[in-house]
This record gives sequence, structure tokens and C-alpha cells, in this order.
Amino acid sequence: MNPEHLLAIAESLASGRIGSQRGRPRQAELRRAASATYYALFHTLAGNCANLLVGDRASTPTRQAWRQTYRSLDHRRVRKQCTERRPKRVLDKFPEGIQNFANQFVRMQDLRHLADYDPFHDFSRLEVLLQIENAKAAIEQLEMASRSDRRAFAVFVLFDLRRD
Repeated sequence: MNPEHLLAIAESLASGRIGSQRGRPRQAELRRAASATYYALFHTLAGNCANLLVGDRASTPTRQAWRQTYRSLDHRRVRKQCTERRPKRVLDKFPEGIQNFANQFVRMQDLRHLADYDPFHDFSRLEVLLQIENAKAAIEQLEMASRSDRRAFAVFVLFDLRRD
């Protein structure tokens, strides 16, 4: 899954370039755009985890391990890890770019839940386009972080923190 393609689709839907009413997106199109934006963040993180913990996905011997790691990313676990505050927030130990990615991930997950499950929430084009830009910036910040910090973040979101 290519996150850039998801963001391009989201942008086209939210801007009214594609869809049933060119120039004026319907709520269904804005909802799909919000959902696709969240999934761009999710698939960026899943790819980051697999690439940094397993290596090249094209390598035949590691292909199954790469897929298993990619598929191990759990929506709820990422949210829990990124919002946990006991005894203090572990996320605060990561560089600012990774923290920004994590915070945008949680915000977009909230918006995706509204988009997919709340029939009474109305989205504005501006709101969705802003979140698409925020997601692009968050992805860029994650990718600019050091390899070791991104690897530590991958471990952080994939595995429970043991306190023993």
C-alpha cells in the first residue's frame, strides 16, 4: 500500500477534482478522504516497522517476516502507546518529529472514526485538506528522524512496554 497514493486520492476527493460533483465534494467524498489520510499514516508506520526490523521486503528469505511485521501493527496498540501517560508519557523521550507523527496519527484516527462511524458529523473541505497537509508533514518528519529513533519507535508501537 503506497501512502503517497492514498494521500493523492484523499486530496483529489477533498478538493473536488474527482467525484460526483466536480468542485464541490459531497460528505461521502470528504469522509473517504479523511479515512484515506489516516490510512496513509497507518501504512507509513507499518512500512517503517517492517523495513527497520526486518529489512528489504523484496528479499525472498525475509518476505514472510516482512509481511508478518507489517501486518502486526495494531490500530489500538499504536493509539495506546502514543497516548499512555503512566507514570509519564514514554513518547516524550522520542524526538519532536516522531512525537508530531504520533500525535497526528491519533488525531487522524479520531477523524477517521468520525468519518466512518458518526453519521451526524459534517466535514468541511478546508478541515480535510488541512489534515491532509498535516499528515504529509507528519510523514516527512518521521522519515527525517534518525534510523535508530525510527527503529525504537517501531519497537515502541509494536510491543507492550514491560515494567519488570
